[in-house]
Amino acid sequence: MSVEWWVRWIAGLGGSVLASIETLGRSSLVWGHAIFKRPEFANAHLLVRQMYQLGVSSVIIIVLSGFSIGAVLALQGYNQLVRYGSESALGLGVALVMVLEIGPVVSALLFAGRAGSALTAEIGLMKATEQLSSMEMMGVDPLHRIIAPRLWAGFIVMPILAMMFSVVGIWSASLVGVDWLGVYEGAFWAAMQEGVDFISHVFKGIVKSVVFGILVTWIAVFQGYDCEPTSEGVAAATTRTVVYSSVFILVFDFFLTLMMFNF
Repeated sequence: MSVEWWVRWIAGLGGSVLASIETLGRSSLVWGHAIFKRPEFANAHLLVRQMYQLGVSSVIIIVLSGFSIGAVLALQGYNQLVRYGSESALGLGVALVMVLEIGPVVSALLFAGRAGSALTAEIGLMKATEQLSSMEMMGVDPLHRIIAPRLWAGFIVMPILAMMFSVVGIWSASLVGVDWLGVYEGAFWAAMQEGVDFISHVFKGIVKSVVFGILVTWIAVFQGYDCEPTSEGVAAATTRTVVYSSVFILVFDFFLTLMMFNF
């Protein structure tokens, strides 16, 4: 490999780094301006509408996924615990896994795939059809009217969906463990009640879901707002939303878990 190849490689790497920093700066400006221009009381209906579209419309997939995963965890956990005569700890194991990890992470991934992609496509379509430009010409700030309600709605509904996911998962685990596999009901719930602490477990799961909600909504609205105003640009931005959100959720989950082990 010649010196020229290394020079081109370093130049390309530097250009990629600078482009990433530029994108991060633009997204931070959009996020900060939208949050600063939070919806006013007169525009509360915009926030409520977005909460319905992002939250209520995602309930079905959250409930079905939580039920399925909770049932699978109960089956797998029982098959392992029964070998050691510890099947009474099934409820505690399922609750800790659901509240701390699977609930926030899986619900965030589902939220990114369902609501995040929809946000990007909606805002990207507005940009492609010049609706955002028309609003600016009429003196209406699109960051205030379009972006801010969607950001705040994502921040609010994501923790609620994660808690719903965990509750449904624990309930389905009790159906499988207690009603089907024959685990003693008193031991199932007593171990969970004694072993699960609100501050040490539930609150940490809520913190994760809030962080994931901020990440997913931020990525989704920025990709739609910053995409190329073409059909190909909107499609590419929607794909980036799902990919970036999934990667950041998993990466931040690791670091958040690492930090929470020290507290």
